[in-house]
Amino acid sequence: MNKHAIGRGYLPQSAFTIAEFCDAHRISRTHLHNLMKAGKGPRVMKVGRRVLISPEAAAEWRKSMEVEVA
Repeated sequence: MNKHAIGRGYLPQSAFTIAEFCDAHRISRTHLHNLMKAGKGPRVMKVGRRVLISPEAAAEWRKSMEVEVA
């Protein structure tokens, strides 16, 4: 990784907030909360009062949402 890029504010995504996750995956917060209630949402981590979603959990969730087309 370019050490100068880090000095200029470039950092890989370490975790998504709920709003960032919804924006990135083009779903509404309501839809995400409904998925979570149904047990089909991504794994989350709580840091203080914040709820965050790791990039790994987001990737696993995307994989679990894929369906095979016959």
